[in-house]
Amino acid sequence: MELFYSNDIRGDLVYFDQDEACHLIKVLRHRRGDEIAVMDGKGCLLHCRLEEDSPKAASALILSREEGFGAHPYTLTLAVCPTKNNERFEWMGEKATEFGMDVLYPVIGEHSERKVYKTERMKRIVLSAAKQSLKAAIPLVEECVSVKDFICSRPDDELKLIAYCFEGQKLSIKEALQNSSCSKVSVLIGPEGDFSAEEVQLALDKGFVPVHLGTSRLRTETAALCAVMAVYNKYM
Repeated sequence: MELFYSNDIRGDLVYFDQDEACHLIKVLRHRRGDEIAVMDGKGCLLHCRLEEDSPKAASALILSREEGFGAHPYTLTLAVCPTKNNERFEWMGEKATEFGMDVLYPVIGEHSERKVYKTERMKRIVLSAAKQSLKAAIPLVEECVSVKDFICSRPDDELKLIAYCFEGQKLSIKEALQNSSCSKVSVLIGPEGDFSAEEVQLALDKGFVPVHLGTSRLRTETAALCAVMAVYNKYM
């Protein structure tokens, strides 16, 4: 199934930007009258018929709508410290989208090696991954914030989890998920140098549950994906 994207919907017509129109018409050679599937990025799949087949300004007529296409029965916010190697972080964002992630926060901790992160490329990556994995909703990629700001911003009506390396009383992430009936989950994953003791204490004071991801020592991006899979496996 080919899945296209547009957020320019006016009445019963869908308009494609130049990049998507070029891919639709010039690369895949669709022509006027072809039926195509279009995601709106918010969870709705649009069954359409191509009306204008210009590679610069394509448009399609909506035939029917399918809400909740590719949706999952939980809401997952993933906060991860960007890795020094940016390709590893991008790989994580792509794979997390394929499994089912709703919001990605790049966060900067006191021990982070990378202190600045620009989100434009990641937004393109999660869009592509949503299309590839047949999801009509695109994960929201938030602007970079500090670990402490993220901790303090979380609402009380979600299960808040933090994974860190140093010693302390922890549940496995599987146990923490099983012990909660909440379908809203946020997971906080630290940098290569782990969280500071002050960051962990703040998280605990704000109601975060400390968890571990097993006995193996995992890279930041692997730990993040392990957490995504744990949430996915509980609900799917």
